[in-house]
Amino acid sequence: MTLTKISLNYLTIEKIPHLVELDNLYLGGIWSKDAYKTEIESPNSSFLALSLPNSEDKIIGYGCLWSILEEAHITILLVHPDYQGQGLGQLLLLSLLENAVKRGLERATLEVGAGNQVAIALYEKFGFKIAGRRKNYYPQTGEDALILWRSQLHYPEFQQNLTHWREQIICKIGQHNWLY
Repeated sequence: MTLTKISLNYLTIEKIPHLVELDNLYLGGIWSKDAYKTEIESPNSSFLALSLPNSEDKIIGYGCLWSILEEAHITILLVHPDYQGQGLGQLLLLSLLENAVKRGLERATLEVGAGNQVAIALYEKFGFKIAGRRKNYYPQTGEDALILWRSQLHYPEFQQNLTHWREQIICKIGQHNWLY
């Protein structure tokens, strides 16, 4: 069995064309080049990318959170469809939540398409709960968004969960021949 190394790093401006390409292909062009640049440069954002170093640093997934007072607002989480179902979305979400804890944030929130059952299941696995709905949130499709919340990020129990989840995720991605 050959393992393929993946890396998780903060994004740089040089990667914006890759982000926009993935966004256009799989999110319908939600964010522009300038929006990505703003997020990467903001001290209040944590923007992470999963990439394959052996493929000219091909980005296969990315996620971003905003730090707003004591809240982490997860603004985007994407894994290329060819790489979904292998634990990589879990790794990205875990890394964003670990970043939120390092920043001293107490809770996390996000919006997700009401029909995106795979993403909803991912967030629920990490303790997110449905707190509301935004009607017609996604202008490209008119789909509603569910508002999800996760509190108690600053509690020791949550930090223990992060350690446990990390072990599970490393095991899962290893079963799919990924080395992290």
